[in-house]
Amino acid sequence: MGYAVGRVAGFAGVTVRTLHHYDAIGLLSPSGRNAAGHRRYDDADLDRLQQILFYRELGFPLEEVAVLLDDPAADPQEHLRRQHRLLTARIGELQRMAAAVEHAMEARRMGINLTPEEKFEVFGDKDPERYAEESERRWGGTHTHAATQARVAGYTKDDWQRMKDEIDAWGAAYGALMDTGAAPDSTAAMDLAEAHRAHITHWFFDCHPKIHQGLAESYVSDENYRAFYDSLHEGLAEHLRAAVHANARRLAQTSAEPRTSRTSETSKPS
Repeated sequence: MGYAVGRVAGFAGVTVRTLHHYDAIGLLSPSGRNAAGHRRYDDADLDRLQQILFYRELGFPLEEVAVLLDDPAADPQEHLRRQHRLLTARIGELQRMAAAVEHAMEARRMGINLTPEEKFEVFGDKDPERYAEESERRWGGTHTHAATQARVAGYTKDDWQRMKDEIDAWGAAYGALMDTGAAPDSTAAMDLAEAHRAHITHWFFDCHPKIHQGLAESYVSDENYRAFYDSLHEGLAEHLRAAVHANARRLAQTSAEPRTSRTSETSKPS
């Protein structure tokens, strides 16, 4: 007896109207009708419907689907191979889309809650999302990383603009310093390295001098960080790394001096 049109529509997840349309254009005509003249579909019809819906899902126009299915030289195995190739390509496309969504989610999780227009307005081509992956790789799961995420989650566009203005002014000052030929261990260079550390502490996390030294290494080793700092002034990444290490030594020496003095006082004979 075959299957009634309503039942087939339920099987396939389409409307009865869709099946009537397929019949009208000759894409899928039922193999029989009952005594009352109602459409009846057999198993071969259902197989053809499955093929039609597959190609439609992949975006093929109905005219092309008809050509594919009605080719007298068509091989059922070739249909399966074609489907496999198309599905593989679709899977690759969906994976790329998923990766893009994950990237956007990570950016939002990092607190970059700006529209594309706002991000370009604030950062230009120095989009902070480029550094999220490196930050996650180096510090993901740490208390510092979690604290940073919590802090930046509430930042507004104005906050990001102020942050960028600060780093732009700092970069201009550092570039001018390099133009004078100042060495990384000069007082002026170390002062700018300390200002850089203070900027990180203010906007992101408590940047201990040891942490700052580790960051400075990434400014040279990571291509995104290096490109950013060298865009401020050629060679700035290397110069800053050396200045950060020099400043850390200066801070360690300064913090040790009071203890040395106290030790000398207490060691004097009474």
